[in-house]
Amino acid sequence: MAESSKKVLFGLYNDEEDLKSAVSTARKDHLDIMDVLTPFPVHGLDPVLGLKESRLHYLGFIYGTIGAIFGFGFMSWAVVNDWPIVFGGKPYWPVPSYIPITFEMTVLFAAWGMTITFYTVCGMWPGVQAKVLDNRITDDKFCLAFDVTETPETEVGSLQAFFSKTGAAEVHVKTI
Repeated sequence: MAESSKKVLFGLYNDEEDLKSAVSTARKDHLDIMDVLTPFPVHGLDPVLGLKESRLHYLGFIYGTIGAIFGFGFMSWAVVNDWPIVFGGKPYWPVPSYIPITFEMTVLFAAWGMTITFYTVCGMWPGVQAKVLDNRITDDKFCLAFDVTETPETEVGSLQAFFSKTGAAEVHVKTI
């Protein structure tokens, strides 16, 4: 087995409530959950998994602020220093006319910054081969996965028993 490959034991559930119940049971039993995959957002799954709120919106604010400063600063430099033209009674530094472009630069920088940050954190760059456990996870199945790369066979057997106890429709082992 290659260094980067993992041996994953996963169970497929037919219903999101069964999945949430299984995740809750796994957390109570102090099992180390590798991942939970669903075909759509499951409301209430984050608290059951014990996940904290994302900090991505803080970065969005920072990226938006950088965009606003860049847009406003560039327009101020271009109109006041680089090309100072006063015509038709226009003020020398027409700040109110900068508002639409400043807003658009705020949105542009925040959107691009958060997208690039999200892709970086999740490792989802163009050309990266996705590691798919089962194609049905994107369609109608719910998955709870455990990394069993270095787990003894007795513990793997207890994890398989866990899946049957929590109502998994299918249990598989796959190397990704």
